[in-house]
Amino acid sequence: MTDFTVIIPARYASTRLPGKPLLDIAGKPMVQHVVERARESAATAIYVATDDQRIATACEQAGIAYLMTAATHPSGTDRLAECAQILDLDDEQIIVNVQGDEPLLPPKLVDLVATNLALHPEAGIATLCEKIHDRATLMNPNAVKVVKDEAGLALYFSRAPIPWARDFFAENAETLPETYDYYRHIGIYAYRVGFLRDFVNWGSCMLEKIEALEQLRAMWHGVAIHVDVVSQAPPPGVDTPEDLELVRQLLQEPK
Repeated sequence: MTDFTVIIPARYASTRLPGKPLLDIAGKPMVQHVVERARESAATAIYVATDDQRIATACEQAGIAYLMTAATHPSGTDRLAECAQILDLDDEQIIVNVQGDEPLLPPKLVDLVATNLALHPEAGIATLCEKIHDRATLMNPNAVKVVKDEAGLALYFSRAPIPWARDFFAENAETLPETYDYYRHIGIYAYRVGFLRDFVNWGSCMLEKIEALEQLRAMWHGVAIHVDVVSQAPPPGVDTPEDLELVRQLLQEPK
């Protein structure tokens, strides 16, 4: 088994759902559900990373380990790097970033990205994708697409439909070509700690700014990203009040 640590970034601020990590779902704060899913994985340690005392207090009450981090981090990846420093992890250790608003995340996906990274020493990051089956998803800029090479390493991530099947799309306005599989990126990541230490010192790159995709900063600096294909994507996280109600229904306490 691969030794790895799960870090769950949890911020109180949210435009659409203020205090999101503490919102009640079946009698527990959302972040507690996320931790419980992570505990079903093979992680050797699990921490919530927060900059808010209210979330820290909720973790204490639920017996959850947590790390207090700076409130000034521009991204969750920067927060992970601080956690690695606090925990004094060495460069080859693996951290899996589990988002604090994904209470339905299957634990097997956490194990999968950690194992994939351990099996690919040439990579600094491992992540996942799924096949795209409809043209609407391919053309949707909110669905991030990825192209990978024969070894399963990412060639590029984009909000645009890539690769562009020039001849096919010139004649077909509704369907997808059958000779090539398109892939949508799934945003769960495993990182080597050494990569995280480098990442926070690089600053944003041009492609990252253009596409608004943080992983392009890694590729800009030559870091390999392993991308595995899964047959079924994880359920969506909680971003809106409608998402919250759906998750509440799915996780409601038994009568």
